[in-house]
Amino acid sequence: MTSNTLSVPAVALGTWAWGDSGEAGDGYFGSRLSESGLREVVDKAQSNGFTLWDTAVAYGMGRSEKALGQALAGYDRSSYALSTKFTPQLAGDGDDPVADLLEQSLDRMGTDYVDLYWIHNAADVARWTPPLIPLLESGRIKHVGVSNHNLEEIALADRILGEAGFRVEAVQNHFSLLYRASERAGILDHCRKHDVPFFSYMVLEQGALTGRYNPANPLPEGSNRADVYNGVLHRLQALTDRMGALGAERGASAADIATAWAIAKGTTPIIGVTQAAYIDGLVRARAIELTDAEIAELEALADTADVDTRGWWEQEM
Repeated sequence: MTSNTLSVPAVALGTWAWGDSGEAGDGYFGSRLSESGLREVVDKAQSNGFTLWDTAVAYGMGRSEKALGQALAGYDRSSYALSTKFTPQLAGDGDDPVADLLEQSLDRMGTDYVDLYWIHNAADVARWTPPLIPLLESGRIKHVGVSNHNLEEIALADRILGEAGFRVEAVQNHFSLLYRASERAGILDHCRKHDVPFFSYMVLEQGALTGRYNPANPLPEGSNRADVYNGVLHRLQALTDRMGALGAERGASAADIATAWAIAKGTTPIIGVTQAAYIDGLVRARAIELTDAEIAELEALADTADVDTRGWWEQEM
């Protein structure tokens, strides 16, 4: 086993959008970010106790990792945790593609270890899991997680790691009010039973569940998320209106309610942060306690919306 226990925060910070180039059509989010602005995000997050940063080589083909490393420069390495990912679909043809991609990630982020290293997508679990073992033994990675894996694949990865005295220590899947496949497939129950933290990503559905967007104010044109969500915003109106009302009762926003819902479900939401002001919402969200009735109401409204937001990269759970 790893010598230290994985520390799981109430909310982790996502940097998928940090991989956008800022050019229209080049990136999922249509983000135009500055180095100084991202440094402000880091400063405010760190001072409020949000210290787990999630990225991946696939986010802008390394741009997110590099931007994150630059934004964290000067902070003591022990004051934050880094979470990044090995993507099998991006593996090279060298003798050890996993170690090769890890070294590139470490270089971009300016560190010599990763706190939590994920197999990003399930490809060939029996092939891609064993190379993680020597990286765990060397300390280059401290903990291993699997992302976008189904129950069978999670169990297989855990068995492979277990033969060397390690284990799958975290699961990360798309999980939101609009997409609860991991719950319906029993993955959340599996994680609870085996004391494995579940990290939920796309909790805000790339902004569609923040309450900021509607048919009259759609997501930024030229972005992938606009292509996915703008056509269904009218079907989300009843849900986002109710989220906004629940937020208003608590001095919070619809986005805060979506985050609080994910926490109430026993998950650690990974929330994308591109502006320092977003940290205020995370502070509010981690203090919100939704009732069982409110959770059931939101899920019923989400089911009525009948919107399928499974990403093209995701398999059926």
